[in-house]
Amino acid sequence: MKSGIADLFERPSSGTRALLVHAGARGEDPEREVEEFVELVRATGAEPAELVTAAVRRRDPRYFVGAGKAEELRGHVEAGAIELAIFNHRLTPAQERNLEALLKCRVLDRIGLILDIFAQRATSFEGRLQVELAQLRHLSTRLVRGWTHLERQRGGIGLRGPGETQLETDRRLVGKRIERIGRQLDAVQRRREVNRRPRRRSGVPVVSLVGYTNAGKSTLFNRLTGAGVHAADQLFATLDPTLRRMPLPAGSHLVLVDTVGFVGDLPHELVAAFRATLEETRQADLLLHVIDASGPDGLERAARVNEVLSGIDAGDLPQVEVMNKVDRRAGPTPGIERDDAGVVRRVWVSARTGAGIEALAAALGERFEAAARSRELHLPPGSGRLRARLYSLGAVLGERPRDDGGSVVEVRIADRDLVRLEAEANAGRPCEEAGAAGRRRRGRIPRRPRVRVS
Repeated sequence: MKSGIADLFERPSSGTRALLVHAGARGEDPEREVEEFVELVRATGAEPAELVTAAVRRRDPRYFVGAGKAEELRGHVEAGAIELAIFNHRLTPAQERNLEALLKCRVLDRIGLILDIFAQRATSFEGRLQVELAQLRHLSTRLVRGWTHLERQRGGIGLRGPGETQLETDRRLVGKRIERIGRQLDAVQRRREVNRRPRRRSGVPVVSLVGYTNAGKSTLFNRLTGAGVHAADQLFATLDPTLRRMPLPAGSHLVLVDTVGFVGDLPHELVAAFRATLEETRQADLLLHVIDASGPDGLERAARVNEVLSGIDAGDLPQVEVMNKVDRRAGPTPGIERDDAGVVRRVWVSARTGAGIEALAAALGERFEAAARSRELHLPPGSGRLRARLYSLGAVLGERPRDDGGSVVEVRIADRDLVRLEAEANAGRPCEEAGAAGRRRRGRIPRRPRVRVS
């Protein structure tokens, strides 16, 4: 009797030997979804011991699957020494609790599975905060009508009477922690906004890599920038956004952003928690949508990515599809594919071998360097601020000195960018310029010559 009561008080301990359960609708082909499901399970470090698929007409409110199928699952658990049952679906708290009571093993749904992967892969302070926030928001739903040991705190001398339930205590503590993490992430978001301001003022275009997880975004990012970001043939190898400068063929450059990969049925808790990370995608001038061209479901997964992009208000941003991994399939050769108007629509590349990378760089240069042209700037003495900005943007092609102490700088830059940079270079010097202006009015020093363009 005591052992039976003890089983009600504590959830079963977890292990690595897992029973995988996929219950799809009748008539659908579950092969591709099951393949991704198995990859997700292996990414956690669990050992897939057995896979059970079922075709269900409606979701059972008690066990998610029907009572007969639930009994069948219990037989698999007992026969295979299963320590963990993982469902490729979202389970309600009641369904999770009922299944654990029946199967006598730990039960994990798809959301908990993805959260576990993220918890293992998060390395930065921001990434760990975002994962913890998502976990707590998911846990807060599991506190509703939870386990027996959360019903009431034990009474005793001096403790009887109205009091706070353990469930209410846990919910309050979780709520406070969520508020604290939210404030910390707000501070991170403000710092990111401060870092974006110089990029916006400089006019350097920002290109964000998006795509399904394991499509090859980080490998492509390393190939384009030489950044050395961790890349592996596994789901969610990259969580934290990384920004690097990428040179363009004509001498200018852009900022390339590597972001977290998407997956089908991405939990809302993760989308909400990673809002600071996804902000880099929303602020981009162009999205490079990396698609795995080696698999049969690449375009289907691309459609799922577009759904997530629409959910974070990034669905209307211009896109160029990058069909990656062409070395693994027979068909299109690396190169640029254009639409009827001659605009770049797709670029076929292999990030692993480097095939098609030059074509991708040329396509980006065509998009962002169309308004740029070469010209000579005659910079007078004292134009160091403008000269430094031109070099920082990578717009300088050559330079030679002048006899008066100035210089002639050969640049490639758009007219509007040059006007803006000159205005910025002449701003922000009120003290020294005010004194110089007064001396000029009194005829003591000549007016500073302006920049001449030839």
